[in-house]
Amino acid sequence: MSDLVQHLVNGVSAGTIYALVALGYTMVYGVLRLINFAHGDVMMVGVYLGYGVARELAPAARTSLGGVLLVFLAAMVGCAALGLFIERVAYRPLRDKPRLTSLITAIGISFTLSYGAQLDLGFLPGAAPRAFPELIQPEEWLIVGDRDIVLWNWQVLSLGIAVSLMMALQGLVYRTRFGLAMRAVSFDHRVAGLMGIPTDRVIAWTFALGSALAAGAGILYAIKDTAVQPLMGLYIGLKAFIAAVIGGIGSVPGALVGGLLLGLLEELVVGLAASSFRDAVAFAALIAVLLVRPAGLFGRVVPEKV
Repeated sequence: MSDLVQHLVNGVSAGTIYALVALGYTMVYGVLRLINFAHGDVMMVGVYLGYGVARELAPAARTSLGGVLLVFLAAMVGCAALGLFIERVAYRPLRDKPRLTSLITAIGISFTLSYGAQLDLGFLPGAAPRAFPELIQPEEWLIVGDRDIVLWNWQVLSLGIAVSLMMALQGLVYRTRFGLAMRAVSFDHRVAGLMGIPTDRVIAWTFALGSALAAGAGILYAIKDTAVQPLMGLYIGLKAFIAAVIGGIGSVPGALVGGLLLGLLEELVVGLAASSFRDAVAFAALIAVLLVRPAGLFGRVVPEKV
């Protein structure tokens, strides 16, 4: 029983990371009906930026509250700017083209970012895997039994940061004028433009917001002794995309639920079967959900006129 509880704790911790990255897929798809396959690599760029800033800080400054906030801020602002640049240069000129064109472009951007990160730029890690500088000193906050269940401080802090970012996003989407404009553009960007909504600006800042969330998720993911390397975005991005589809891509609550479900399923498989099946269960869950409910758990089927 204690092993099951420990895996549940670990699953929630991993699931919040998937959910944060999945929110970026969901926001872009909800507004443009575009699967941004470069999203995971944008997360990787955020980790690289955070690595570069953290390495320049002294160990005492790095682990202080100001240092942690500086690392997160640098990564999120940098990735927001990158998201704006990608949308303006790569996606906006193709907005009225067939969707396959934008999809191929997204794959091209993904490879450009992942292999471009292998260049040695001095303060960034380059191609060689590196350990992320320690931001949070690991401490055991709760021990139940004879170390049967261990709750680490970084798990609690990661969950708190992730939930705070998700709540802020929920408030932005449903309680602000920008969120109202975003929902109008997601319904029909052409009609929204006719109503006076600056669709180009809304779409651009949606990309920026999703990219910033991915950067925050990437720093939380890297804190867990994860090796920082150029292809790390491919792995986490694929898992987050599966989480978004399971929850219902285009649905903000669906991205959250899909990410948590995927994290819990993976950890339960690790505990009950074998760790080698961890990646397989994600695709098995995706197939099962698509067979039963193709639109995802929170998605809805919208008929298209032909």
